[in-house]
Amino acid sequence: MIYDELLSESRARRTLTGAARVLWALKIDGWLVTLLALISIGGLFVLFSASGGNVATVLRTVLRLGLGAAAMLLLARVNPNFLRRMTPGLYVLGIVFLIIVGAAGRVGLGAQRWLDLGVIHFQPSELMKLAVPMMCARYLHERALPPSFLSLCSLAVLILVPVGLVAVEPDLGTAALIAAGGALVIIMAGLPVRVMVGLGMLAGAGGYFGWNFMHDYQRKRLLTFIDPKSDPLGAGYHIIQSQIGIGSGGIIGKGYMEGSQAQLEFLPERSTDFIFAVIGEEFGFIGLSVLLLLYLLVVARALYLAMQTQDTFARLLGGSLALTFFVYVFINAGMVTGLLPVVGVPLPLVSYGGTSVVTLLAGFGILMALYSHRKLIGS
Repeated sequence: MIYDELLSESRARRTLTGAARVLWALKIDGWLVTLLALISIGGLFVLFSASGGNVATVLRTVLRLGLGAAAMLLLARVNPNFLRRMTPGLYVLGIVFLIIVGAAGRVGLGAQRWLDLGVIHFQPSELMKLAVPMMCARYLHERALPPSFLSLCSLAVLILVPVGLVAVEPDLGTAALIAAGGALVIIMAGLPVRVMVGLGMLAGAGGYFGWNFMHDYQRKRLLTFIDPKSDPLGAGYHIIQSQIGIGSGGIIGKGYMEGSQAQLEFLPERSTDFIFAVIGEEFGFIGLSVLLLLYLLVVARALYLAMQTQDTFARLLGGSLALTFFVYVFINAGMVTGLLPVVGVPLPLVSYGGTSVVTLLAGFGILMALYSHRKLIGS
C-alpha cells in the first residue's frame, strides 16, 4: 500500500510544472504562504510608520521574518512521524528551560523571561507554544476519543505545569496562549459541552482565588479594563489613547504616517502591542477590515489543511495551530479596542517582536508538513 501511494505521488509530481513543482518540492502550501507574505510585507510598512521611520527596527524585523521563513521551510519537510517521536523530548526540554529562566533568567521590562545564550536572548516560553499542543496531540494519538476523565487529568497537568512556570515570570499573555493551544487540542478531541462548562466555572473560581497572587500592575490592568477612565494618566492611558487613535481614523484613515497618536507619540507601545491602533488611525475602518480579512483567510486555509490530514495527531495539532493563530489576533484586537484586558500579546506578523515571529512561522511549517505528508503518516 505504501509503495502504491509513493508511486501515485511520483506520477502526480511529474504532471506539475513551474511554480507548482517548486511548491511541491518544498512541501509548502502556496495559498497559505502567499497570505502570510501579504500580511508580513504590509506589516513592515506599518511598522516603519509606527516606529517613527526607524529603519533599524524594520531591518531587525526583516531578519526575524527571514529566520521564521527558514524555520517554516525546514519544518515543512519534516516527516510527522519524526515530529511525534521528538515531542516528549521537546516538551521536557522546554520545561527545563523554563525552570532555568525562573532561577537565573535575564530580567527585562520587569519580567524574568529570557535565557542569555551570548549571541542571542532566547525566550523558552515561545517554545512551549508549540511543545504543549504537540504533547497534548501526541498523548491523545493512540487513545480513545473523546478523552476519559483520567486522560483529562493527565492533560491538565501537561498544560498547567508550563502555564504556571510562564505565569510567574510574569507573562500572563504568553501563559494564556500556551493554555489556549493545549485547550484547543482537547476541545477538538471531542470534549463534551457539559465538561467545557464545568471547566469554565472552575477556571472562574480559580481566577477569583488567583487575584491574591497577582502583581499590582496586573490587578490595575483588570480594574482599568472595566473602567479605563478611573486612571486616565496611569493604567488606563494605553486603552484610552488606543481608542482615540482608532476612532479618529474614521472610514478611510488619516493617511500613511499621518496619524497624530502614533507620530506625536501619544500612543504607548505603538510598534509592538498597540500597532493595531496605528493601522486604524492611518488606514481607518477599511484598513483594519482588510487586515482582519487576511487573518481570517489564513485561519480558514490552515483549518482546511488540518482537516485534510489522516491521523489523530496531525488533525488535533494542525487544528490547534490554526486556531491559536486566531486567538492571537482576537486577543490583540480585543485588548487594543478595550474589549479585553491588556495582557501583552503582539499582533501576528505585524508587531515588532522577537521569537514570537519565528514561533508563528515555525508552527505553520509544522502544519504544512502534516498536510504534505498526510499519505505517509502512520507508515
